[in-house]
Amino acid sequence: LLGLAAIICFVVSDAHEAYVVVVGMETGITVLFLLVYLLKLDARMRFFFWPLADILNSVISALFFLVMSLFAMITRTNKGTLTGGV
Repeated sequence: LLGLAAIICFVVSDAHEAYVVVVGMETGITVLFLLVYLLKLDARMRFFFWPLADILNSVISALFFLVMSLFAMITRTNKGTLTGGV
């Protein structure tokens, strides 16, 4: 939900497209992982170690969000960009 709120803030504030793309990509990947677990597809695809993939996704997402939010707060072209970064 926070990713969706950040996307809305960045789109409304006419922020740089990279902010929208990074937040949208990470939100989409998180939704895909959620669907995999909700539909029990992780039990069908045993060749893939899902807990490790989920942990790696969480770490990479946290790093992307941290870097993106720092850039958004440093540039703060307007209040929407600052709000999306926070």
